[in-house]
Amino acid sequence: MASSERDTHENRTVIQEFILVGFSYLAEMQSLVFLLFLATYIVTLLGNFLIILLIKLSPSLHTPMYFFLVNLSFLDICFTTSVVPQMLVHLLVKHKSISIAGCAAQLYAYAIVGVTECCLLASMAYDRYVAICHPLHYTTIMSGRKCVSLAAASWITSISVQLIQITWIFTMPFCGSNLIDHFFCDFAPLAKLACADTSKNEILIMVVTVLFIMGPFLLIILSYINIMCTIFKLPSAEGRRKAFSTCSSHLMV
Repeated sequence: MASSERDTHENRTVIQEFILVGFSYLAEMQSLVFLLFLATYIVTLLGNFLIILLIKLSPSLHTPMYFFLVNLSFLDICFTTSVVPQMLVHLLVKHKSISIAGCAAQLYAYAIVGVTECCLLASMAYDRYVAICHPLHYTTIMSGRKCVSLAAASWITSISVQLIQITWIFTMPFCGSNLIDHFFCDFAPLAKLACADTSKNEILIMVVTVLFIMGPFLLIILSYINIMCTIFKLPSAEGRRKAFSTCSSHLMV
């Protein structure tokens, strides 16, 4: 009995790193995949930096909609950078390892930025709703302070929720296999390696998904239902065209 407990304890403390095996099956194609993802990553960075630069240098674009667009571009840079550089390295090396601390840091960055982006997209939809449905009060409602408050609330909410969720995951003991069947550290693959009951954590993940992914999505849908209803009530085709054009940036995002 004592020997069994010692063995269990050793199994639970042996994991010092994880091995990401998501791209291992590609074998000799990994170099080609590396070039493809590197090119995509560079284009993503340049595109988002260009958006930020153009908006900052154009006084006519210093409006709430483009304020949110700058924030979204910054988030997109952070989002891709939290995953892609480490993935590119692993495409070139044989030993695709990541420390537990590195895995936690990657998951924190990925999850926090992801939830913040969802909340900001909802804020952007609210901005378009106010601009089209309440145009006379737009400058009053969507003041600079209101925009900063919405962006800050998105960050604070995301950080608070994900710190609790991810810290809970990494307080669990990991034992047995250290192979993560993915190309980066994510919730579901990590939960499979835990030596404890993860049912409560899975419920928390589901709740966070519903609240901070489906929630913003539903707010966006409701905003655009109201926007469409307002636009179709406009008497002229030119007025409807201009109203639709003001939503183009958000719809593309």
